[in-house]
Amino acid sequence: MIPRLKEQYNKLIIENLKKKHSLKNKFMVPKLLKVVLNMGLGADANDKKKLQNCVEDMTLICGQKAVVTQFRKSISNFKTRKGTPAGVKVTLRKNRMYEFIDRLVNIALPRIKDFRGLNISGLDKHGNYSFGIKEHIIFPEINFDKVDQIRGMDITIVMSGKNKETTLSLLEEMNFPFIKKNKIN
Repeated sequence: MIPRLKEQYNKLIIENLKKKHSLKNKFMVPKLLKVVLNMGLGADANDKKKLQNCVEDMTLICGQKAVVTQFRKSISNFKTRKGTPAGVKVTLRKNRMYEFIDRLVNIALPRIKDFRGLNISGLDKHGNYSFGIKEHIIFPEINFDKVDQIRGMDITIVMSGKNKETTLSLLEEMNFPFIKKNKIN
């Protein structure tokens, strides 16, 4: 079954972006390539039970098994050792990516307390968008009673757009809630 957001992208968003940016064909329109979710653990990485809880939570959120990342080298000031766990990450592609973004925009982000919108400054010059979430419990898949500690996570959306304008308009077409800045002249 095709995800709802992917179907909407293929039928409506491509045509809207072609008209808005006067692109010649549908292959010039930016598209989503992958979504990377990362949860750093800090000092809790040495505790096997907390590490396992983070892997389970991330797996529930994404619908895909999470991978434990490890430090690549030892740094004494940060008290890290090469090969010890650093965090948990998941890379989503294709249908799971569209399903996750649909749930993120329509269900999870509105559940954030005092949410005013996402900041546009998370766009880089290559057209990728990164932002952080302070509480992973905003996702409905997580059971509040089983959470031992509230953790933050970073979400990076990688797109094929060549500049900020086209990728920003793609995210706006997908109903990302950006902060509207008032222009005062």
